[in-house]
Amino acid sequence: MTPHKTKTADSGMEHFGYRESLDRSIGKFGSFAAGVSYISILTGTFQLFYFGFGTAGPAYLWSWPMVLVGQLAVALCFMELAAKYPVAGSVYNWSKQTGGPVLAWSAGWLMLTASIVSLSAVVLALQLNLPRLWSGFQVVGDGSGPYDFAANAVILGAALILFTTVVNALGVRLMAMINSAGVFIELIAACLIAIILALNTRRGPEVFFSTNGYGAGTSGGFLGAFLIASLASGYVMYGFDTASSLGEETVDPRRTAPMAILRAILASFVIGGAILVFAVLSAPDLADPQIASSSGSLQYIVEKVMWGPLSKVFLVCIVVAVTVCSLAVHTAAIRLAFAMARDNALPFAARLARVNAATQTPILPAVVIGVIATLILVLNIEQPKIFTVVTSIAVIMIYLAYLMVTGTLLVRRLRGRWPPADLGTGGYFTMGRWGLPVNIAAVLWGLGMALNLAWPREAVYGLPWYNTWGAYVYIGVILGAGLAWYGLRGRHHVGTLSSHAVVPVEPAGKGAP
Repeated sequence: MTPHKTKTADSGMEHFGYRESLDRSIGKFGSFAAGVSYISILTGTFQLFYFGFGTAGPAYLWSWPMVLVGQLAVALCFMELAAKYPVAGSVYNWSKQTGGPVLAWSAGWLMLTASIVSLSAVVLALQLNLPRLWSGFQVVGDGSGPYDFAANAVILGAALILFTTVVNALGVRLMAMINSAGVFIELIAACLIAIILALNTRRGPEVFFSTNGYGAGTSGGFLGAFLIASLASGYVMYGFDTASSLGEETVDPRRTAPMAILRAILASFVIGGAILVFAVLSAPDLADPQIASSSGSLQYIVEKVMWGPLSKVFLVCIVVAVTVCSLAVHTAAIRLAFAMARDNALPFAARLARVNAATQTPILPAVVIGVIATLILVLNIEQPKIFTVVTSIAVIMIYLAYLMVTGTLLVRRLRGRWPPADLGTGGYFTMGRWGLPVNIAAVLWGLGMALNLAWPREAVYGLPWYNTWGAYVYIGVILGAGLAWYGLRGRHHVGTLSSHAVVPVEPAGKGAP
């Protein structure tokens, strides 16, 4: 059997009307690593711990299992879809199959723009770690100037985006190799951090069962503070669909991708939760203001608890985690842009959908996304609050895109049109009779979390009013502008580009008359 036939048998791409054009070389661990690196235990928990802890104290950690339960319901729905539709740009193609072209384009557009902004946000985490390793990484001033911290973060972030652009342009094999190695280091380091913190505990678990005075005298009391603090967990546990977004480059994707999604979210929950819990139990002084500071956070606890140069070693591992997280976010955005462009659903679609013959990867989307993400970084120099608002809203857009998938899937279930008859055959994942209740839970969770994320809070989004109401203002502008293009121009041209469409094969013995 020829390699081409093997790839076609693996994917069934002809059933979706597409030629197979990407390099199918990602194995089980590579697929799992894609999801884990996007969630990135060491990036998200270390970057956002200060916010959750500073808002609601140790008890904010109850939001970690809460978010898991909700996102696990979403992940189970995605696993069924990944088993049926192992196609690039997962959220876009899933919503196209379950909800129609307009909703699919809206979900894809929200997810694409949010992913580009997320890339800008993730690379900023280098500033929290590299100058701690060596003062020479603070190339702008000495860190004491009003814009030293922000400007230096932009320089370090731009350098990382350049790296992820080059790696993605060189092909998925290199990307998967770097990503898998980075995730392996991240998982080992995360486990060791959790163990060492556990061996240095100073207090018991009762600290998690008290409000510790947080929320007193504020609107909503501790519940209000907890809902705000829960954003720190909600901002971390997403992106597991990346494993399926690389479905066209994964071997046996209908079996591999669903299990990769499940393993990614469970591994992230267990290891990340252990770090968070034992960090609180081992912190020398929970009243230390550095713990609730963006310049201190979880890194500060690790530095205080670890002995000798060990804390530096783990900071290096966090830098590795930030790097592979940025790589995964960039890769997922590229595959989404490619999937939409292949359907002629983006401006300059033919160029964006072009696959390089040597690397078997779309190079132009890698470059365009890298350039836009770098330009967005500039906002952080003199307008850090606006950048914070924009990046927070990007997470909301991702939750909304997820909701568009789970919502339309639920409609199909209620109409008796899901699961498809062939989904339960061949050992592919299906929820069976649990599908409906889990799908309902996923939709309710998505609605609740989107509302909590978008709630106009000055404590989160600040002033003026257009920042406080930023979820509605900015998302309205982004979605409105996108739909305007789609309505006026895009919808008249949407359809698989001829360069990617399956060429009908003439049956043997039936030539032209």
